[in-house]
Amino acid sequence: MNAIAPSRDIFEAVANEHRRELLVLLAEEKESSLRQLTAHFQMGRTAVSKHLTILMDAGLVASRKVGRETRYQVNPAPLRQIGDWISFYEKFWKEKIGVLSQILKEQ
Repeated sequence: MNAIAPSRDIFEAVANEHRRELLVLLAEEKESSLRQLTAHFQMGRTAVSKHLTILMDAGLVASRKVGRETRYQVNPAPLRQIGDWISFYEKFWKEKIGVLSQILKEQ
């Protein structure tokens, strides 16, 4: 398995719907080959491979060689950064809505 430091922004990596779908597929399976992953899309291996490269550059996917085949696995740990960012804004908006609710009750 490769353990290279992420060189791409996680938010950029998950901004694409195909890459998010790849993450779901990889989360459901222990690991998958490019051929197995490509079967889920209406695009060629080259396109799926490019999406996987972006996910690997962000540290979200790891790969390992098994004979002549490359197997891909999800690495969910970096997604915590997205969860933390969302949690901050969820708390922020809950507080703002609470204040607005209180103001409306007072009027």
